[in-house]
Amino acid sequence: MTASTAVPAPAPPIFDKLPADPREAVAAVAAIRTRILDEIGRVIVGQRDRLDQILVAFFAKGHCVLEGVPGLAKTLMVNSLAETMSLTFRRVQFTPDLMPSDITGTTILEEDDQGRRRFAFNAGPVFTNILLADEINRTPPKTQAALLEAMQERRVTVSGETHPLPAPFLVLATQNPLEQEGTYPLPEAQLDRFLFLVKIDYPTEEEETEIILSTTKVSLPKLQPVITGSAILACQNLIRQVPVAPVIANYAARLIRATRPGDPKSPEFVRRWVRWGCGPRAGQALVLAAKARAVLAGRVHVSCDDVRAYAIPILRHRIGLNFAAASEGYDTDTIVKQVLEHVPEEGAAAKPAAKRPVAS
Repeated sequence: MTASTAVPAPAPPIFDKLPADPREAVAAVAAIRTRILDEIGRVIVGQRDRLDQILVAFFAKGHCVLEGVPGLAKTLMVNSLAETMSLTFRRVQFTPDLMPSDITGTTILEEDDQGRRRFAFNAGPVFTNILLADEINRTPPKTQAALLEAMQERRVTVSGETHPLPAPFLVLATQNPLEQEGTYPLPEAQLDRFLFLVKIDYPTEEEETEIILSTTKVSLPKLQPVITGSAILACQNLIRQVPVAPVIANYAARLIRATRPGDPKSPEFVRRWVRWGCGPRAGQALVLAAKARAVLAGRVHVSCDDVRAYAIPILRHRIGLNFAAASEGYDTDTIVKQVLEHVPEEGAAAKPAAKRPVAS
């Protein structure tokens, strides 16, 4: 058979359910992760670690913020992820004049064929499976807060009536660094609802060359769906069912308690540089992300390494530094790294607290 008449290989089947056996189901989730990353890799050059963090957040039923300067393919990452899943996808461009009703929807007065009038709810773009909140920090706090109920309770209340959102539901928000013009910092209460804050950095020289070559062609490759919505829900439920030993949960609790300057066991550098530390939701996030990491790697057990793996993207936006730390160039990533070094696993000797963290 010549190349001109060759029949293209059929696309791999879409995952629409998980095996009944738990170990086989975990192996299937690991295969799904690999398929999704490979498919997105046809469009996104590099950034594999960041894409992996987004997947972990998604399968842990958590929302995610992508932070970076414009032009680093944050929006393309989200679009590509949506293409690999048989889910509905909406994008909202956050601007200074965006109103809350532009996101949640509003009640309008309708008239039927008989001339009878009634109020009806006109659903906004939040009623989707994956919502891209593009440049979320370019809109005032009033509009940012419109997502709070949707992110926490997976529902929207308009005119006293509550409307459930479709499942699964995920908010992927992009934001520009606060140093740039026209940005409004997200309130701490809303940042706490995001499982991860993923920082997107510049590509390497080799990656940038490949990006230039691949994006100046006629079109980008069309990605194929890998998994259905029902299978995603099954994956999320499977991850929730993974048991966690009390010693692992205690390690996560000691990590977040070490970030609180008022805790008697917190290290000296935390009491010196931190205004407020992480709340209990951070500990929940550490354990959920650890469960998701284990299952996506094909394992049925969670270790302290899984808890540590995503401590920085989970904790970096949940810690507030005081003026002295900020003025000297320290950031929350530095504090989290120092806390990870200070807090031992169960039975390990505690390391001495550094008097002054080293800026990264």
